Amino acid sequence: MTESSAAAHDLCAFVDASPSPFHVCGTVAARLRAAGFAEVDETLAWPAEPGRHFLVRGGSLVAWSTESATGPASSFRVVGGHTDSPNLRVKQHHDRTSAGWETIALQPYGGAWLNSWLDRDLGLSGRVSVRDGDAVATRLVLLDEPVLTVPQLAIHLSEERKGVQLDPQRHLDAVYGTGDGSDLLSDVARRLEVARDDVLAFELMTHDLTASRLLGPRSDLLAAPRLDNQVTCWAGMQALLAAVEQPAAGVVPLLVLFDHEEVGSMSDRGAFSDLLTTVIERVVVAAGGGRDEYHRAIAGSVCASGDMAHATHPNYPDRHEPGHRIVANGGPVLKVHPNLRYATDATGTAAFALACEVAGVPLQRYEHRADLPCGSTVGPITASRTGMPTVDVGAPQLAMHAARELMGAHDPHQYAAALTAFLAPAA
Repeated sequence: MTESSAAAHDLCAFVDASPSPFHVCGTVAARLRAAGFAEVDETLAWPAEPGRHFLVRGGSLVAWSTESATGPASSFRVVGGHTDSPNLRVKQHHDRTSAGWETIALQPYGGAWLNSWLDRDLGLSGRVSVRDGDAVATRLVLLDEPVLTVPQLAIHLSEERKGVQLDPQRHLDAVYGTGDGSDLLSDVARRLEVARDDVLAFELMTHDLTASRLLGPRSDLLAAPRLDNQVTCWAGMQALLAAVEQPAAGVVPLLVLFDHEEVGSMSDRGAFSDLLTTVIERVVVAAGGGRDEYHRAIAGSVCASGDMAHATHPNYPDRHEPGHRIVANGGPVLKVHPNLRYATDATGTAAFALACEVAGVPLQRYEHRADLPCGSTVGPITASRTGMPTVDVGAPQLAMHAARELMGAHDPHQYAAALTAFLAPAA
């Protein structure tokens, strides 16, 4: 098996193991621990000695290594991404009965492409807070089996057979069974072997159960849910694990995976929070530095904001900027927007372009059509919150925000290789 094929299969396993942001953090944390990273507690003092560390705050994770630092003002190389993906999430009052069907009330999270979620076998994942004596414990939930489905309306009942414009309030409840006895939280509590009354709170979401896999006669395509943005979570993790084995002197490689990017990042663990700046400051302080060393470290740092990029669609080429065609398996994508929907500037671009040269992978350059609204990333937020030069990059894909997405099977390896060279820049 080639390196490219092995990377694609490993990405598939990563995605299938990570149906929610909380599970993404769990999957990454397990691999970090296996590579000698130790988890730190935000409420405790951090170790002063050089080492490999990470923390988890809800559905967000930050990991770094100070093994190659040469002092408290050492610069950082940061790869940023996000753990969340658009999906359908369970409402607080969710158990319902309609026309003899037991249903579960769902609502969209982020910009989910709603029609793609219909008629799929859906599992359930997330986390619950449960009573644990006089304390409260957090438990991950994973029902990785078909428990829900959102059925499409029959074509015979659609007006003029033109399809249905989905109303997110009325048309997204999932069928759970027949009768009137649905009690989703009781079923979840039973799986966790806790009392129903001990479930104090929940964050539950659906996920498509179709396995990630390679496809095409040459297995050069990869179809999976949540490619946006678990490809970056996987590639950033791979890059950090590789970079700490061959570090650049005087550089602290850091991976930050934020939750809630798809809904604006305004949370305790989103890109607008103090998560990244606090971690960097505490790393500096643990090494014996103060505010001056912190600002010196920031001034010498660079961030690559990783998110997925739009490959040029073969059926809709007119929806793309004609001078910036992006192809699958063509290498990482540099994303530029003059009105700063992407944070890319010349300084960040140079750092990532050199990383691609060192890694021996091609670099594609993307601009959005000027007459279409453009999405954004954690890049502009991170740049403004930290003051770091930032470059927005990604891997090309089709069907962004659909329940199942498509990309080239060789791109994960190329993406991870470029991010590795970025985290451990050549002298």
